[in-house]
Amino acid sequence: MKIDTKETGPCCDEIRALLELRLYITSGTPLSIRAKANLDAIVKDYLPQVHVQVVDVLEQPLAALANGILVTPTLVKLQPGPVVRLVGDLTEHGIVISALGL
Repeated sequence: MKIDTKETGPCCDEIRALLELRLYITSGTPLSIRAKANLDAIVKDYLPQVHVQVVDVLEQPLAALANGILVTPTLVKLQPGPVVRLVGDLTEHGIVISALGL
Protein backbone atom coordinates (compact mmCIF):
# COMPACT_ATOMS: atom_id res chain seq x y z
CA MET A 1 0.00 0.00 0.00
CA LYS A 2 1.38 3.40 -0.97
CA ILE A 3 0.51 6.43 1.10
CA ASP A 4 0.75 9.84 -0.54
CA THR A 5 2.56 11.77 2.15
CA LYS A 6 3.54 14.78 0.06
CA GLU A 7 0.02 16.17 0.01
CA THR A 8 -0.09 19.91 0.30
CA GLY A 9 -2.77 22.38 1.12
CA PRO A 10 -3.82 24.51 4.05
CA CYS A 11 -4.81 21.62 6.30
CA CYS A 12 -1.61 19.63 5.85
CA ASP A 13 0.61 22.71 5.97
CA GLU A 14 -1.03 23.86 9.22
CA ILE A 15 -0.62 20.44 10.81
CA ARG A 16 3.02 20.23 9.75
CA ALA A 17 3.70 23.73 11.07
CA LEU A 18 2.36 22.74 14.50
CA LEU A 19 4.02 19.33 14.60
CA GLU A 20 6.10 18.65 17.69
CA LEU A 21 8.02 15.38 17.76
CA ARG A 22 10.26 13.86 20.41
CA LEU A 23 12.38 10.74 19.91
CA TYR A 24 13.51 8.85 23.00
CA ILE A 25 16.61 6.74 22.37
CA THR A 26 19.26 4.79 24.21
CA SER A 27 22.49 6.04 22.67
CA GLY A 28 24.65 3.50 20.93
CA THR A 29 22.05 0.76 20.58
CA PRO A 30 21.34 -0.59 17.08
CA LEU A 31 17.58 0.02 17.27
CA SER A 32 18.02 3.61 18.42
CA ILE A 33 20.61 4.30 15.73
CA ARG A 34 18.22 2.93 13.05
CA ALA A 35 15.27 4.85 14.49
CA LYS A 36 17.23 8.13 14.41
CA ALA A 37 18.39 7.51 10.84
CA ASN A 38 14.89 6.56 9.69
CA LEU A 39 13.34 9.57 11.38
CA ASP A 40 15.97 11.85 9.84
CA ALA A 41 15.03 10.46 6.40
CA ILE A 42 11.30 10.94 7.07
CA VAL A 43 11.85 14.53 8.21
CA LYS A 44 14.08 15.28 5.21
CA ASP A 45 11.63 13.81 2.69
CA TYR A 46 8.26 14.80 4.14
CA LEU A 47 8.62 17.25 7.04
CA PRO A 48 11.58 19.53 6.33
CA GLN A 49 10.28 22.33 8.56
CA VAL A 50 9.78 20.08 11.60
CA HIS A 51 12.29 20.04 14.45
CA VAL A 52 12.66 16.78 16.36
CA GLN A 53 13.84 16.80 19.95
CA VAL A 54 16.00 13.76 20.71
CA VAL A 55 16.17 12.60 24.32
CA ASP A 56 18.79 10.06 25.35
CA VAL A 57 17.32 8.14 28.27
CA LEU A 58 20.80 7.33 29.58
CA GLU A 59 21.44 11.05 29.99
CA GLN A 60 17.91 12.04 31.05
CA PRO A 61 16.29 9.00 32.70
CA LEU A 62 13.92 11.04 34.85
CA ALA A 63 12.57 12.94 31.83
CA ALA A 64 11.82 9.64 30.12
CA LEU A 65 10.11 8.17 33.17
CA ALA A 66 8.13 11.36 33.80
CA ASN A 67 6.76 11.07 30.26
CA GLY A 68 5.92 7.38 30.60
CA ILE A 69 8.71 6.13 28.33
CA LEU A 70 9.69 2.61 29.32
CA VAL A 71 10.99 1.33 25.97
CA THR A 72 13.36 2.81 23.42
CA PRO A 73 13.32 3.86 20.72
CA THR A 74 9.96 5.64 21.09
CA LEU A 75 8.75 8.47 18.89
CA VAL A 76 6.14 10.73 20.48
CA LYS A 77 3.96 13.17 18.57
CA LEU A 78 3.15 15.80 21.18
CA GLN A 79 1.35 18.38 19.03
CA PRO A 80 -1.14 18.61 17.51
CA GLY A 81 -3.10 16.19 19.69
CA PRO A 82 -3.88 13.47 20.30
CA VAL A 83 -0.52 12.28 21.59
CA VAL A 84 0.79 9.36 19.54
CA ARG A 85 3.57 6.96 20.57
CA LEU A 86 5.42 4.75 18.11
CA VAL A 87 7.87 2.15 19.39
CA GLY A 88 10.55 0.62 17.19
CA ASP A 89 13.09 1.56 14.55
CA LEU A 90 10.58 3.47 12.33
CA THR A 91 11.55 1.43 9.25
CA GLU A 92 8.09 1.59 7.67
CA HIS A 93 8.01 5.25 6.68
CA GLY A 94 4.45 5.09 5.32
CA ILE A 95 3.13 3.65 8.56
CA VAL A 96 4.98 6.29 10.59
CA ILE A 97 3.54 9.12 8.46
CA SER A 98 0.06 7.63 8.68
CA ALA A 99 0.29 7.13 12.45
CA LEU A 100 1.33 10.76 12.85
CA GLY A 101 -1.87 11.78 11.11
CA LEU A 102 -0.19 13.18 8.03
